[in-house]
Amino acid sequence: MEILAAYDLTRSYRDAAKICGVSHNTVRSYVKARQEGAQAPVARQRGRMTDPFLPQMISWVEQSRGKIRGDVVHEKLIALGFTGCERTTRTTLAELKAKYRARNVRVHRPWTPEPGLWLL
Repeated sequence: MEILAAYDLTRSYRDAAKICGVSHNTVRSYVKARQEGAQAPVARQRGRMTDPFLPQMISWVEQSRGKIRGDVVHEKLIALGFTGCERTTRTTLAELKAKYRARNVRVHRPWTPEPGLWLL
């Protein structure tokens, strides 16, 4: 649901925020902009500190088959010029490893006998 429509329906910042899945401060800024006759604020997509190093991190995850540890990756990134903390590295690495596991999952198909299929 649109933020302003949710606010018009509920007349409450917090209730409209719950409906739309945003912060009540976001709803307040949209309503304030509408009252002033200004354009509603545009959400900005911020980059992450690890974005410039993402291709290298992906290759390390692929090479290690998802087994590389966060502290090892962080040490390698520091050598490449990364200035962030280890927690940032671990968070990004966890997402990359989860994607790797989802792509490379072993599908177990149990053997189910069908009558007459395996007689010959």
